[in-house]
Amino acid sequence: MDAAVITTGGQLPVVARREPPRPGDGQLRVRVAAAPITPLDVLCATGTSYFGPPATPYIPGVQGVGHLEDGTPVWFATAAGMRPGDGSMAEHCVVPYADVVALPDGVDTLLAALGLSAVAALMALTWRGELRAGEQVMVLGAGGVVGQAAVQLARLHGARRVVVAARSAAARDRARTLGADAVVALGGADDVGALAARLRDACDGPVDLVLDPLFGLPAAAALRTLGPHGRLVNLGSSAGEQASLDSATLRSRSLRVLGYTNNELDVAQRAAAIRAIAGHIAVGRLTATHETVPLAGVADAWARQAEGRATGRIVLTMPPP
Repeated sequence: MDAAVITTGGQLPVVARREPPRPGDGQLRVRVAAAPITPLDVLCATGTSYFGPPATPYIPGVQGVGHLEDGTPVWFATAAGMRPGDGSMAEHCVVPYADVVALPDGVDTLLAALGLSAVAALMALTWRGELRAGEQVMVLGAGGVVGQAAVQLARLHGARRVVVAARSAAARDRARTLGADAVVALGGADDVGALAARLRDACDGPVDLVLDPLFGLPAAAALRTLGPHGRLVNLGSSAGEQASLDSATLRSRSLRVLGYTNNELDVAQRAAAIRAIAGHIAVGRLTATHETVPLAGVADAWARQAEGRATGRIVLTMPPP
């Protein structure tokens, strides 16, 4: 079979011929249809993640979609790059039975693009953030797949208003298309107070819940828009590892600052979230900007995704059987 293989940590993957894997006890073999190149894949391959350097050579890919031998369409997860073993960027993959989720027909490529990013958005909003119908939600950094999914999922779960803050004009336009009620530009020379004022101006009263993949200055500013008992759920740090959160704001409004990671979900929770995401996709309620690239183009696609030059999530498609 053809597979993307990383031979040395930090290097681009190359396409190589490998023997198809054989399932062991408790495993299923999947004929892979599509596998996304995610930030986690790229980070693990560099060897700088908290999982440590990966055992090479290996096939990357922490998730994918495909079909079981009986034709059942499935989504699946792997630990490639985090633990020894191969991942989804190959024509075939073997995975533990518990990490396979049966799907409705026709959601393959879009579910590959959304996948665990949409799971993070859904669970950070509803499980960790305890979103309730009628609340006002702010989504920081809506240019990525997590942010795009969050805008739509907040609406689907009853938010009365969704306010988005994003850096690029393209991301802001996309957020409006996806249903954001107001959009604020990030960047420039704002300090915390100035950005907080601009965010508040875009809101209809106090915010109830902030979804934050950025941290840094945007998180500190967004915290000031929260009303009493408001929640900020952080699930990333692309704007900075540190944020200056003032004690007076936290205490005077009894705010909660919460962390989120998909790694905290158990298998049943993750499967339920994937099924919910797939259900929304199947009826046209959920989308994300993405592009498809044949497996043969993995090296260039990986470089573009890693360097931020992709127009959306890149999904590798496998040769037809």
